[in-house]
Amino acid sequence: MLTSMPPEGSAAPFPSESGPQAHDITRQLERVISSPEFPGVGRAAAFLRYVVSETLAGRGNRIKAYSIAIEVFGRDTGFTQDDPVVRIEAGRLRRSLERYYLVAGQHDPIRIDIPKGGYVPTFTWSCPASADTRNEDVEALPSPARPGRWERARQVLLLGAIAVTMLALSLYWLAALPTASSLQRAASPSPDRPALVVAPFANLGEGPEAQLYSAGLTEELMTVLPRFKEIKVFGRETSRSLPADVRASEIRAEFGARYLLTGGVRTSGQRLRVTARLLDTSDGEILWSENYDKDLASGDLFAIQTDVARKVATAIAQPYGVMAQLDAASPPPDDLGAYECTLRFYAYRSELSAEAHSRVRSCLESAIARFPNYATAWAMLSIVYLDEDRYRFNSTRNKEATIEHALGAARRATQLDPSNTRGLQALMTTLFFDRQLPESLRVGEQALATNPNDTELMGEFGTRLAMGGQWRRGAALLDEAIALNPGGGGFYHGTRALAAYMLHDNHTALLQIRQANMQKFPLFHVVAAIIYAEAGMMEDARREGEVFVAMRPDFLPNIATELAIRNIQPDDRDRLIRGLRKAGLTVPDPDKLASSVTGISELQPR
Repeated sequence: MLTSMPPEGSAAPFPSESGPQAHDITRQLERVISSPEFPGVGRAAAFLRYVVSETLAGRGNRIKAYSIAIEVFGRDTGFTQDDPVVRIEAGRLRRSLERYYLVAGQHDPIRIDIPKGGYVPTFTWSCPASADTRNEDVEALPSPARPGRWERARQVLLLGAIAVTMLALSLYWLAALPTASSLQRAASPSPDRPALVVAPFANLGEGPEAQLYSAGLTEELMTVLPRFKEIKVFGRETSRSLPADVRASEIRAEFGARYLLTGGVRTSGQRLRVTARLLDTSDGEILWSENYDKDLASGDLFAIQTDVARKVATAIAQPYGVMAQLDAASPPPDDLGAYECTLRFYAYRSELSAEAHSRVRSCLESAIARFPNYATAWAMLSIVYLDEDRYRFNSTRNKEATIEHALGAARRATQLDPSNTRGLQALMTTLFFDRQLPESLRVGEQALATNPNDTELMGEFGTRLAMGGQWRRGAALLDEAIALNPGGGGFYHGTRALAAYMLHDNHTALLQIRQANMQKFPLFHVVAAIIYAEAGMMEDARREGEVFVAMRPDFLPNIATELAIRNIQPDDRDRLIRGLRKAGLTVPDPDKLASSVTGISELQPR
């Protein structure tokens, strides 16, 4: 491998009349390679040293895939373009340089790039200030090439005018902002999230069709996975640059990602089998794996790819999926900060207690103080704020102020990221409790179209539809959410139990309420009381009713308001009140409620 510089005193082979000099470039090369932000393992350093040295030595026209393969990667002289090693490593090196200059090297004087389409590097000054280091070289030029005294004076005056203008603008904007700390927060980067790299699914079959299946499935996964905003998914260019058999340790070293999704596609006649695996990049452990068998004769290829990609995505990437469960059980060693709040949010949603509510509210408020542009945290905070009123958890404001606060946070989330499913979910829910039912359901439809694989959204939207009187469609969405995410929060089952009761399906209602088991959540107990009474289990009904009254003594005396803010339709309201009375609970006369109850509502979370 050639790494030496041209001998001292030889003619400079590198053209650098206006660009950086060879000694400047050499110093920059060492600065890049020695940085912790540049891969310390693998071939990136050797690759970069080689192409820079060859270029500075005047042999840039010799830098081809063949010479790199032999002199850097140790391939024999029989190397051909069928071996993709140089293309793959060049892609990795470009990404490594890009990452370096975004983080550690953002103020470096010289930028080294390797433009696509070749392997010859380019060297440029990063900013005008960097070029000032060449003043001594300019002074050495013959006088016709040197700026004159008056020209230099004019330049100084011009630069001074620009500096004064920029200073005035800076002072204006600083005065317009609240505090210096808010400026610092606004400049903060986005919070860390668990990162996932998708390797191209391997073609384990034979013939062009098998290759088409594997490529199509990988592409579909790259479409559905990024819709889950709680995780970071590296993009298509990264995926395409990797070999199917990439090692987990390489992903960890190069991208810092905790997770690697790999798999393969095998065909046999009309049968198609997809194998998917989620790996921990720290040690290569298989964290999750699944096989999907499909009959190619039973449906078109696109439908099969979509179905498999959807199942993989919901299994690993959704809020209660494999990655979230692993992170909750064994947090990564890195300080994920704000991401921990999202895990606490979903734990709170599973429990729905005042204690968990207080903890997650504080965590999320700290997260947006550090990362004011974190849309997901704003969305979650909106839902937590709303719970202060609808569940009477740790209320700090009156009803109107609480709804306004929740709406403000939800709108902030959707402004920051209009495609953020959690933001749309928060907006839908707060609009619902603001008694803007048509608009709420419209936003719900938009959210479902944005990410039809998000079971948290399915459960929420199913609940909104059901409470709005569309019990059957709401029940269907809840059934889908439960099927795709059996480990989701108990509110799926609780709301589905209430929907079954309203649809006169007592068997399903009893089955679902037993699976909900949300003992710390008051409204669980009132739904359980109604269902047990309908099933003739009067002792259980009375017990649940007593627990509910002890936890929410204000609910029944104010049932008109409680049902109104939850938009329960008049006929559904009457049926619920009959159920409450059947369970032995004291409820005001429904005739007296008729004039005051005009909306819809819910007796279960969401």
